[in-house]
Formats: sequence, structure tokens, C-alpha cells
Amino acid sequence: MPVPVPRQRAIPAVESGQAQAAPTAGGPSEEETVRNEATKAENHTTHDDHNTHGTALDATPADGVHPGLATTGTITTGASNPGGSTTGVSTTGVSTAVVNTTGVSTTGVATAAHTTLTLLLIEDDPTAAPIVHDLLDADGRPIRVRTARNLTEAERLLTHDVHCILLDLALPAPGRAGESDDELAVLRHVLRLAPRHAVLALTASGDAGRGAEAVRVGAQDYLYKDELDGRLLSRAIRYAVERKRSDTAERRLAEGKLRAQENARLERGLLPTPLLEGSPLRFAARYRPGRSRALLGGDFYDIVRTPDGTVHAMIGDVCGHGPDEAALGVELRIAWRALTLAGLCGDELLSTLQQVLEHERDDDEIFATLCTVDIAPDGRRAGLCLAGHPAPLIARPDRPARLLPYENNGPALGLLPGARWPRMQVELGAEWSLMLYTDGLIEGRIGEGRERLGQDGMVEMIRRQLSEGLSGEALLRAAVNEVRELNGGELTDDVAVVLLDRVATR
Repeated sequence: MPVPVPRQRAIPAVESGQAQAAPTAGGPSEEETVRNEATKAENHTTHDDHNTHGTALDATPADGVHPGLATTGTITTGASNPGGSTTGVSTTGVSTAVVNTTGVSTTGVATAAHTTLTLLLIEDDPTAAPIVHDLLDADGRPIRVRTARNLTEAERLLTHDVHCILLDLALPAPGRAGESDDELAVLRHVLRLAPRHAVLALTASGDAGRGAEAVRVGAQDYLYKDELDGRLLSRAIRYAVERKRSDTAERRLAEGKLRAQENARLERGLLPTPLLEGSPLRFAARYRPGRSRALLGGDFYDIVRTPDGTVHAMIGDVCGHGPDEAALGVELRIAWRALTLAGLCGDELLSTLQQVLEHERDDDEIFATLCTVDIAPDGRRAGLCLAGHPAPLIARPDRPARLLPYENNGPALGLLPGARWPRMQVELGAEWSLMLYTDGLIEGRIGEGRERLGQDGMVEMIRRQLSEGLSGEALLRAAVNEVRELNGGELTDDVAVVLLDRVATR
């Protein structure tokens, strides 16, 4: 959730006695302008970067593409300004109607529409101030100018409605008594002070090398002090503001792509390719993160066949949502696969997984539920272990779908040190469908009331869908879609469903 940023009050230089008020022809004096700026700053609420940025990776598209086979991603970047308009990543044109210099809503940058540009001049020579008078934006409106004689005063005047900084590179670096081994130390200080603002560097005529180095360090452009005129400076300010906005939007887009790639790698870890080579069992799965536009959830599953012909299936749920929970889910899934292939099963396996969870979690209150099933090579029997997880559903041609026994359900992993998880033996029969699921499938609401679907409602739903001839991926897709419709929209919890089918040989 975005964290409110405290409002800052602009302190005019003339109030502190460190700068002179210079009148502007045809407009208000500098003192009046800055006082007005301070009043606006008191009434303006800034918005942090987290307002609207984000990336979206829908692991389960609406068209029903199976997430274990194909993952589609959509990266969205942009930001909303307080007026409701959206600033995207377009880098063409200079607009003063939207004065966000970064392309996103950020602290320290004005976002109100139809606001003229504001320039902060940092210059210790009072005679240089008249250079920046009579500046106009692209629409012919005056560019407001504030003047600071040193970096301390500049920091006080650097409020959210400043769009561009005009910095004299000849200013002494802070704390160096006028001398510095780094001739761009003052620029580096300003860039640290105002990372989201456009910066123009002022240098002596002919010192192109220093100006070019300033651009390399982070300034948007450089200008010669003795060659300035109003028209040139106005154009340079508009260009610098737009370039900063475009550079920031580009960076945000690149960061969004990186996040999407990282999330995709996590998702592949959560939703692996089953190792069922040589098994007659058929496999299908469905996964959907909870909440609209969510990236990742804490649900995970896996299926492997060991050399003796036993098929081991697992589904689990780490409490919480997001990358941290997803990463923990990946660790538990990989640990389960390694332990299963090493020959562990039942209580011994779950006890070891609990140790992994206790060492890897960031918070002692984090826990995970788990359901494990080991199906005998002949496919007719299975061992079932439940660690705080809902019991699987079994459907057979000769009887209605029902839940497997869950009386010996053990605690979730990470709750009780030294806990035990009994292994129950269940009969499957010659032909069956076994469905493992997380609680997101049963905790959705029914309509606008407080009633939830629950396990009984899910069993009735699956019975009806089976009677309609649905099976495999079509059955899972119909089940998840109906649960969402009953809930009246996107589910708040993640949903993972795994289906194993055994068809009797004739």
C-alpha cells in the first residue's frame, strides 16, 4: 500500500535572507511567486512511485491456456496523475499540460495538469540571475524561476513543484571550502539530492569537456554561461524536462521487464513439468493467483514417478501472497522432489520438509499446508498424508465423487515442532480420477452473502460437471471458472488444482 509522503513547505530565499528578490517584467516578483509556491505546496499531496506502477503476469489466461504448458505475460507501466490522466512511456513531444518529469507519479516532482514549469537556479553570482528572466514554456506561459545561492538554500527551495535545476558547476562542493579534487562534486551532490529532477549544467565558455562529463554523470544537458539567451534557455529547459521524463519511463519499463522475467522463473519453479514417464496415469493442472492482476501466489504442486513405479503427487500452500511466499513455495517443492526421489515418504518426508521450512522462512509465523499421495505401481491403492490441507476428491464410474478420509489430518508445516503426520492407506479401484486442490477453490463466496462454497459445495459442483461429461483440463477449467462466477469476480486466494486419471485397461 502506498506510504503517504509528508508535504514540504517551500521556504523562499528572500525569507531566509540568503537571496535577493528580483522583479520579473510583466509578472509577479520573485518573492510573491515563491510565496505562492509555498501556499500551493501546503495544499498539494504528492504521490509515491508505488501508486500505479506494476507489472502483470497472468498465469491462467481467460481463454483457458494451461499454465503448466504456456505462460503469457503482459507488462504494464505508467502512472496516474491526480487529475486522473495517465502518463505512459511515450517519449515524443514536450507538453507542459502534464509536467511530470519522470513519466510516473513521484515524490519531489509536480504532477498537476496545466501547471507551468518551475526552474531552480543554483548560482552564487547575483549578476547571473537576470539571465533566466522572461523564459517561456511551449505554450507561451512564463517559466517560474527560483534562485538559490548555495546548496543549503537550494535544498530548502527544492519542493515537489520544481521541474528543472540549472546548476553552476563552478559552485564549491559541500564541505570542501571551495576546492575539490572532483570538479563535478557539486553536480553529484545535486543529483543525490534530486534524483528525479531534470538538471542542466552551466559551465564556462569553451569548457565542452567538463560539460560532456556532466552529461555522462547524469545531467540532461550543459550550457555555456556567457552564451545564454532566453530563447535558448527556454528550449533547453523544456528539452531537459522531457528527456528526464523519457529516461525515467524507459528505466521503469526495463525494470518491469526484469521483474516479469524473475516472476516467470519463480512461476516455473512453482508449476513444474511432471515426471511421469512410463506411467499410464494422465495429468492435468490449473493455477490462478488470487486478486486482480496478481503476479504470484504461494501455491505449488509436483508429481514424480520413482524407479519402482510408484507415482508421488503433492500440492501445497504457503500462507500469504507475493514473491517471498512464492520463493518459499519453490524451495519446498524442490525439496519435496529431491526427498521423494531419494526414497523418503510419509511422516519422514514431512518432518524433513518442516525443518526446511523452519530454516528458510523469514518469520516464525509463516507456515505451509501440504497434501501428499503415493500411488502404488498397480494404481489401485495409495498412501495419503495431510498436513493441515483439505482432503483430495476421488471420482469413480461406479459411485459419486467424494472426499478421501481426513480424520488423521496432521498440523500444517511450521506450526508444531516435533509434529507427526500419519500415513493413511486408501483404496482407489481400477478406474478413477483423483483431484488435489488448495483452499482457494473452496473458500470463495456464493453470491453477495457471507456463505462460502466449502468442500461440500465443491463436491456437488464436481459431481455435476462430471455428469456433463467433462474431464481432464476441461473439468478443471470449468471448476475454476464457476468458482470465480459464484464469488462474483476474482478470488482473493490463490487456486491450484491437480487432476490424475487412471483409465482401466480392457
